[in-house]
Amino acid sequence: MTNGHKCAYVLNVLSDDHPGIVSAVSASICNLGGNIDACSQTVLGGHFTLIMIVSFAEELDPDKMAEEVGKSHPGTSNLQVMARPLAKPKYQTAHGQTDGFVITVSGKDRSGVVLRFAQYLAGKDINIVDLYGERTDDQFVLISQVEIPAGVDTNLLQADLDEMGRELNFTVRLQHENIFVATNQLRLTRA
Repeated sequence: MTNGHKCAYVLNVLSDDHPGIVSAVSASICNLGGNIDACSQTVLGGHFTLIMIVSFAEELDPDKMAEEVGKSHPGTSNLQVMARPLAKPKYQTAHGQTDGFVITVSGKDRSGVVLRFAQYLAGKDINIVDLYGERTDDQFVLISQVEIPAGVDTNLLQADLDEMGRELNFTVRLQHENIFVATNQLRLTRA
């Protein structure tokens, strides 16, 4: 990722969900003279969360930036904003080449599923870059986008995940992200 300006920051926003938050935050960044270089936003259980990489031509005090962005949406008293300078990612530089995969986990909900898979992946030095989980009735689905270091045998990894799935009575699937995207796009176009 490249930044639009030399001084980059990570900006986090948390609020109860309602229309206009992204618009207000974006306007505030533009009014401060900044550029939005990357962003990810989701709503979970009625709670809004947004993370952005923003950049500016000159350094800004992160606390003052957060305060200005926090004032950007009048009538929202519960907008929580945090900003900090963007640091160079340590994981990518320390571990070199990685490949993107998607792990899907599904089955009857039970306590500890996220913990068990997260601990396993951490123990294999596999980084979770995106995570989504949801309980519907008594079923739980977990979808994680992961970065697997080069040299890891994905067949052995799938075998370990299958074994863990059997122990938890869950179905577990490991797919290269390109295959995951292609098969899910195909399903969407046929619907």
